Amino acid sequence: MTDPTKPADFIRIRNVSKHFGDFVAVDGVNLDIGKSELFSILGGSGCGKSTLLRMMAGFETPTSGTIEIDGVDVTNQPPYERPVNMMFQSYAIFPHMNVEKNIAYGLRKEGIAKQEIIKRVDDVVGLVQLGDFRKRRPDQLSGGQRQRVALARALIKRPKVLLLDEPLAALDKKLREHTQFELMNIQDELGVTFVVVTHDQEEAMTLSTRIAVMNEGRFLQVGTPKEIYEYPNSRFVADFIGTINTFEGTVSRIDDNAMSVDCPELGGDVRALIDDNTHVNVGQQVCIAVRPEKIFISFEEPEDHEGVRAHGVVDDFGYFGNLSLYRIRLESGRTIQVSWQNQRRSAKRFVEWEDKVWVSWRPRSAVVIKGES
Repeated sequence: MTDPTKPADFIRIRNVSKHFGDFVAVDGVNLDIGKSELFSILGGSGCGKSTLLRMMAGFETPTSGTIEIDGVDVTNQPPYERPVNMMFQSYAIFPHMNVEKNIAYGLRKEGIAKQEIIKRVDDVVGLVQLGDFRKRRPDQLSGGQRQRVALARALIKRPKVLLLDEPLAALDKKLREHTQFELMNIQDELGVTFVVVTHDQEEAMTLSTRIAVMNEGRFLQVGTPKEIYEYPNSRFVADFIGTINTFEGTVSRIDDNAMSVDCPELGGDVRALIDDNTHVNVGQQVCIAVRPEKIFISFEEPEDHEGVRAHGVVDDFGYFGNLSLYRIRLESGRTIQVSWQNQRRSAKRFVEWEDKVWVSWRPRSAVVIKGES
């Protein structure tokens, strides 16, 4: 049965590989991206994400496999024949041209009529909020404004797909956060399919309708930001997305909707719920994973008999304004991280160094990952 909430496939990547000599940069990947999605390919340096983006743009040819855009096989088409434009990390803005000339450059090269160029420039300059800066040269612009010039130049040709390679990497944290929402609003207004390559987990989580996590040339998990964060399907994905505490253990019992896992680092059996994606057997090695924000801190032992709890000592902590991050050494010697939302305005800390505390979480807060990478 077709999922009515999933957009129709617009980009179809089938068994695509790219070899550079003996090195396999992209290894037989398959991916469907819906029309008007803002899709992110997330991974560390050298995982193959930029190589895949360049194959979608036509700057690299796959060693094997096919790439289809809007029903057309573009695998062997040159870049200029594809309904695609690409925004590079460096922005590649011409320093001797002002904003409007930079934006109009591609249309002038195509010989588009002057009045049409003027109209399109006016439209896109308003869209990216550069109306007051159209006569300025790049050296008179901030990093965020140069980023918007590059975006406008990519959008003015009205591509069906816009490919963005680390588009916000050159911006400082505050400007990057602001620009993320600008990108989302522009993409929503235009309805263009955006494919973003990034190594920044927060950026991918904020921007994307869906994310593909990539490592060593392969996709490990594809899903919405919430699916990937709350239900990672592997140890790598769990570790790569955000911060997480993991505990090795052995399944000791399975009930209808829960299991017990023998975790020596937590002092014995702990409970975890079973979801639709959990398929384990008694005696199997697994990993219990729990996010820092799912863990509670208390000075008294929790009364919840179903909950997981352990005793420890506060080794260290960091204050980040909106939250505090605590490092707590358990009686087993294991150190875990716990985040605490600073909801009240106070200069006093909730706990101090060397405080003896209990940490606890509910069984539904933990994710069970099979004992593999």
